Amino acid sequence: MTTPATLDEITRVRISSVTLPLATPISDAKVLTGRQKPMTEVAMLFAEITTAAGAEGIGFSYSKRAGGPGQFAHAREIAPVLLGEDPSDIAKIWDKLVWAGASVGRGGLSVQAIAAFDIALWDLKAKRAGLPLAKLLGSHRDSVRCYNTSGGFLHSPIEEVLERAAESVAGGIGGIKIKVGHPDHATDLARVTAVREKIGDGVALMVDANQQWDRPAARRMCRAFEPLGLVWIEEPLDAYDFEGHAMLAATFDTSIATGEMLASAAEHAELIRARGADIVQPDAPRVGGITQFLKVMALAEHHHLQLAPHFAMEIHVHLAAAYPREGWVEHFEWLDPLFNEHLEISGGRMHLSGRPGLGVTISEQARAWTVAETEIRA
Repeated sequence: MTTPATLDEITRVRISSVTLPLATPISDAKVLTGRQKPMTEVAMLFAEITTAAGAEGIGFSYSKRAGGPGQFAHAREIAPVLLGEDPSDIAKIWDKLVWAGASVGRGGLSVQAIAAFDIALWDLKAKRAGLPLAKLLGSHRDSVRCYNTSGGFLHSPIEEVLERAAESVAGGIGGIKIKVGHPDHATDLARVTAVREKIGDGVALMVDANQQWDRPAARRMCRAFEPLGLVWIEEPLDAYDFEGHAMLAATFDTSIATGEMLASAAEHAELIRARGADIVQPDAPRVGGITQFLKVMALAEHHHLQLAPHFAMEIHVHLAAAYPREGWVEHFEWLDPLFNEHLEISGGRMHLSGRPGLGVTISEQARAWTVAETEIRA
């Protein structure tokens, strides 16, 4: 008798909205221009999936400043379509979730809600195989170069930025990224020069303009930064100005990095088609999860681009380890209180653990910060 191909099914889904407070209000160039207020919290969307056989997976998405309640509401509406599905059929389930909310589209908030489910399913699959997610995908390395961003925001005085940079390097971080985008361009140049002098030429240095400049300003600043040996200049222009980014990438030796604000694999395809980046920076929760991130990875590899995923290092260390070209992972300690386990960093690199799946479990502190939750069962 033939053994059925489907051996398990989803029987329980739990969704939680968690508000993560930040110790210090965070400001970048968008705050200086009045587009946004300082960030004081991150809204996390957790999905926990359980099967009839007892397999479990956790995934998460997030939203900054606004959108958290919307993500939770959309996730709650579409979650019932998961019940009864084979958890191994992740691509099929992704399509089913998209069509359950088709009228709100295939990008942005709708797929960011789906991302939490998708990531949970990949976590479950890797756990069932007894493998770290990177090993399930087929890793090229057991560690990835990492850089710190959280110490270089514009609200921090340069003395604090220099102190944090030195501490990060001493703690095993491989690179430092600082924010730029002051109204006075000379201030940006002075701050970046000071960091370069502090950490030396042997430590990777990146800058992030958070879409602050127009095209003339971006050309001037890219030219001014050329002598400092930066690894990349990030988001010098509006995230959707693919043509402008392509112009900068073709003109300057310093690599142009962008992609974190794009909210679908299709948008990344347009960026790559336009040759708008030397380094692509997709964010798995923002593009709809790991299923969609893998499509971006395939496109980036085909076009011989580097990869430096944005935020969510607990997910992205696995994905960067599975990318053929050596890339970078962004280190933020912001999410540390949400998980019981933490990544090891040494020698300029973030190391995979031997724990199966993503290798993290939700902490009691995260449970305490829960502001809304729902559970559905078969």
